[in-house]
Amino acid sequence: MGVATTPSYDRRASASLFSRLRTAGGQADPFPIYAELLARGEVVPAPWGGSVVTGFAACDQILRSREWLEPDRAWRARQESGTRWNASSSREMSNTLAALNTPDHTKVRRAAGTFDRSTMECIGRHVDRTTDRLLDTFTERIRTGEADFSALVCEELPVATIGGWLGLPQADWARLRELTHDQVFAQELLPSASQLALSDAATAELRSYFTELVRERRERPGDDPVTRWIRTWDGIEPDRDKADEAVYFLVLFILLAALETTSTLLSTTALRLVESPERWDAVADDPGLVSGFVEESLRYDPPTHVISRVASRDRVLGGIEIHRDEMVHLLVGAAHRDPARHDDADRFDPRRAPGHLAFSGGIHYCLGAPLARLEATTLLHQLIRRLPRLTLVRPPSMAPRVAFRRLLNLDVAVA
Repeated sequence: MGVATTPSYDRRASASLFSRLRTAGGQADPFPIYAELLARGEVVPAPWGGSVVTGFAACDQILRSREWLEPDRAWRARQESGTRWNASSSREMSNTLAALNTPDHTKVRRAAGTFDRSTMECIGRHVDRTTDRLLDTFTERIRTGEADFSALVCEELPVATIGGWLGLPQADWARLRELTHDQVFAQELLPSASQLALSDAATAELRSYFTELVRERRERPGDDPVTRWIRTWDGIEPDRDKADEAVYFLVLFILLAALETTSTLLSTTALRLVESPERWDAVADDPGLVSGFVEESLRYDPPTHVISRVASRDRVLGGIEIHRDEMVHLLVGAAHRDPARHDDADRFDPRRAPGHLAFSGGIHYCLGAPLARLEATTLLHQLIRRLPRLTLVRPPSMAPRVAFRRLLNLDVAVA
């Protein structure tokens, strides 16, 4: 448990560091700031209250422990009015799998099922075909000069994959992707009022879309996951309206989880490849490096840099007193660069032994991790097989976020 000590810094001392994370420069390259935070200790008081955890071992322990809880619906209801936790989008997300604690989490996760071998084989064939088609389009575009690999491939593959699996009309995919980009602000670290307004509007539209989808699938069942989830929940919940709402929250969660972070994983993995001729040549010469390349991308710059948990009881963490119901923000983007966990942590090394928290941990380990890995490895294999070496034309711009990374562009050309 540890013993509380008097820290050599206070919340105001760390305020400037966190302010820098919210600047364009900090969002483009937060890692020097993370290094300063790591130097202050594995637990740092946050200027807005609560604490930030930067050490890998502490983050890993918290994610695996059931004594650290998700900020669930009941916790959010206890927060002061005017915070992001009271936003309608935040309240809506509190009903999804990612925000549930046991026993609710156990019930919903069991109902969701898993991406078993037969499902992954079926999805894998679809991912192969889709990746091939997207690279055809990209190849045509790159012949005229430069092209945005993120827009043409990385943004398209996840929505085609999950949209095809769920049986969503292709005409709706672009709008669903746009709504996802806006909705994620409700899950950001200290979102602005305008960002929360975008998230609230996107969440309302997503609710309307998916409640109608569930209604249609109930009236006209098909051979798809939504129909199967309706049957599953009918066996769990006798109230049909409550069963349909449970299916809606599950479909909403699956879409959001499958789009936002996966597209970022694809973009950042591609960025690591095109920014270094030596890396491209190494993977092209040895495709056996692809899996390690994806895992190292997840460590080096994960799609999600912040995961939040709440203390279930009073305790001491890293010499800091943490009270029951107090939030800790796990800065996994910093933890992945912790020198106590990785030697030469700022160096990208696809041969490094895997060790990251990009998919969280414990009971909340990412349900879609196999799918994200499948898309990333498929794309990387096809990219190095089909195209000559690509080079980065200009540094990508980043979305104005801290927790959820997103490249706005990835402009490349043939080297």
